[in-house]
Amino acid sequence: MRIACVQMRSSENLQDNLAKAVAYVEQAAGQGAGLVVLPEFFNTIFFAQYQDAKYFALAEHDSGPTITTMREAAQRHRIAVVATIYEKVEAGLYFDTAMHINPAGNIVFKYRKTHPAGVRSLEKIYFRYGTRFDTYSLDDWRVGLGICYDMGFPETARCLAVNGAELLIAPYATSRVHMFQEMLRTRAFENGCYLAAANKVGQEGDWQMGGGSLIVAPDGTVLQSADTASDALLVADIDRTQVDQARIAYPSRRDRRPDLYGSLVREADAQP
Repeated sequence: MRIACVQMRSSENLQDNLAKAVAYVEQAAGQGAGLVVLPEFFNTIFFAQYQDAKYFALAEHDSGPTITTMREAAQRHRIAVVATIYEKVEAGLYFDTAMHINPAGNIVFKYRKTHPAGVRSLEKIYFRYGTRFDTYSLDDWRVGLGICYDMGFPETARCLAVNGAELLIAPYATSRVHMFQEMLRTRAFENGCYLAAANKVGQEGDWQMGGGSLIVAPDGTVLQSADTASDALLVADIDRTQVDQARIAYPSRRDRRPDLYGSLVREADAQP
């Protein structure tokens, strides 16, 4: 399968952002990709750097203009699209949601961010956390999604891999540069999965988005990589036999000891 990742800067103009994303979808399809991944919140600036109630108005239903436009682009160019938006379920209930749109233009899977960031960004003010690490089928592949900060936790990628993922997709909107690619290469290597990460780039409000988007093989080899300053389209061919080979070479699935890992799901004991 041939896959593509979009690295792009976004403005406060929705229509401009959608036009740019659609152009990348067309370009990816023209290069033979069957799947293209867009960054987190590609349709707007990264609003969670600010605390202001006006940004709740950026949330959209999956029937809103952003996903409608991406569904039309997917159908027109016969390519699958992963698009992540600030999703409105109802007034007062919002999620950070990645949606997989198939080449027929249908939403076939949703993943809601499980770890809203709350250190530098203010995501916990704006949306609720997701609760599942489900995977889904894409042709002969099994795919798992983790959004931005989610992939900073080894447990996210491991849960997705245990649930069958062979390809990990990671939409990003982060300013992080230090250890960014190293961390994602490790997630791919330790789980024997391909990983495709699409980040934003450029100045958005007070944040300089970090770029560094990449596509990684299951052995940790970087297949394609973007810089920290420019818009880019990354395209790479992936091969499921490489997943098997990586998991044989590094047999962590055989050697895992889930019976010993209970401390991961228990609260730490209170200290006197």
